[in-house]
Amino acid sequence: MADYVVITYFISLSLLFMFGSSGFVMIYQYFKHKNKKEEKLPELKEFPVVTVQLPLYNERYVAERVIEATCNIAYIPENLEIQVLDDSTDDTVEVVAELVKKYKAKGFDIKHIHRTNRTGYKAGALKEGLAVARGEFIAIFDADFIPKPDFLLKTLPYFMADPKIGMVQTRWEHLNSDYSMLTRVQAMALDGHFVIEQNVRNKAGFFINFNGTGGIWRKECIIDAGNWEADTLTEDLDLSYRAQLKGWKFKFLNDVTSPAELPSEINALKSQQFRWTKGAIETARKILPKVWKSDLPLGKKIHSTFHLTSNIVFPFILLAGILNVPLIFIKHQGGYEHYFAVMAIFVFAFVGSFLFYLYSQKDIYPDWHKRIFLFPLFMAGSMGFAVNNTRAVIEGLLKKKSEFVRTPKYRITSKKESWTGKKYTPSKIHYTVFIEGLLAIYCFSGVMISFYYLEIAAVPFQLLFTMGYGLVSYLSLKHAWLARKYNLSMKKIESVQNEFTKIKS
Repeated sequence: MADYVVITYFISLSLLFMFGSSGFVMIYQYFKHKNKKEEKLPELKEFPVVTVQLPLYNERYVAERVIEATCNIAYIPENLEIQVLDDSTDDTVEVVAELVKKYKAKGFDIKHIHRTNRTGYKAGALKEGLAVARGEFIAIFDADFIPKPDFLLKTLPYFMADPKIGMVQTRWEHLNSDYSMLTRVQAMALDGHFVIEQNVRNKAGFFINFNGTGGIWRKECIIDAGNWEADTLTEDLDLSYRAQLKGWKFKFLNDVTSPAELPSEINALKSQQFRWTKGAIETARKILPKVWKSDLPLGKKIHSTFHLTSNIVFPFILLAGILNVPLIFIKHQGGYEHYFAVMAIFVFAFVGSFLFYLYSQKDIYPDWHKRIFLFPLFMAGSMGFAVNNTRAVIEGLLKKKSEFVRTPKYRITSKKESWTGKKYTPSKIHYTVFIEGLLAIYCFSGVMISFYYLEIAAVPFQLLFTMGYGLVSYLSLKHAWLARKYNLSMKKIESVQNEFTKIKS
């Protein structure tokens, strides 16, 4: 039995080491291209027609903010079309209708496209809007974003300079990164993705992806790549690869940012992470055969494979955490010294990850030396999300279809504001929360056993797993309880109002 545990653990760590070591590859490419200067483009002299699409679904708190910011984009009014792609089923429809009416009266070419069904979800809404869009270029912003006034002036010149540029993506900036420890950790994760992954991949000539928002497409590119498709939960990643396989070039702008609101409640974050993880696996299943059949250089094929399959690590993170405890007994009994000596090498993968996030913080924050202290919490959070994301990986591999669950937004930008007492907050407690809680207790027992047998080297990882599962399960229960408390209060208020109406009538 011990042999099976050691072999399984070794395989899990090998895979985690393989993907974790990609951090070293990214850092190598980062330094290789760090001093590569961007070509200075002339200011925009041509002003082609641009359509800005704003896909919304029940966004009563942020609809006005994103529409107002879009109308403040600096551009020739007659060449700017705004499509509010509204799939809402609540009073957001009325809010949007009033806003569109207001800005139309001011002379804006703004349209309220309201669908009575969510066929194809976001991809379906974008596709329907595209069919009637008059713009040569299509900018997309989700409801939690605030497009900057100079967005078009800074992105369009790249299309003018190169007719093969199909998409320009800007870096996400965070409106509420300092709201809580949860938003700080999210900000670090996203900064790593944009500042290192997107930036370095683009400079090195590898494929990158449109991030679903904060970017602008050449309409011809979308059509040529086959248009939006809704057979995966990450329609942005899917279209990105289809477009680049067609020969279109993408551009990432690290110095041009689009501010956005981070999820401030953990169950909303978990649903977002589930969608991104499952969607990436679905896209990998769909796109990877096309990548390997293409005439791309071998290096690009390998890099694309790592890019699309990186989420496969979550089941192995989960497995490694579970096997950590029996390994303490096996190591204490002896007989596997050579295996454990070899496994010590796998620690270097964490060094690669640390450098990856260190340089992402150093590049954009003056106080980066303070922010990097969040790295252990980030690692613990990644481990804590392993149950949630493993379920997403398994469903993606098994082709199980699921609804596109959007991430609720509450217009929170400061610590004084709160998501409690607001509509849309998830109150359902998923069964995985209890698995996370049990794993926290299980991993904590591993900490105690490690101390008992003086296997001190195992303690840091056991503590990270304990902290990760413990925090994720605790916050999931707490936030769901707060949401449920509010929902019950609202039902009582509605009940009293209904009784009053009956008495009055």
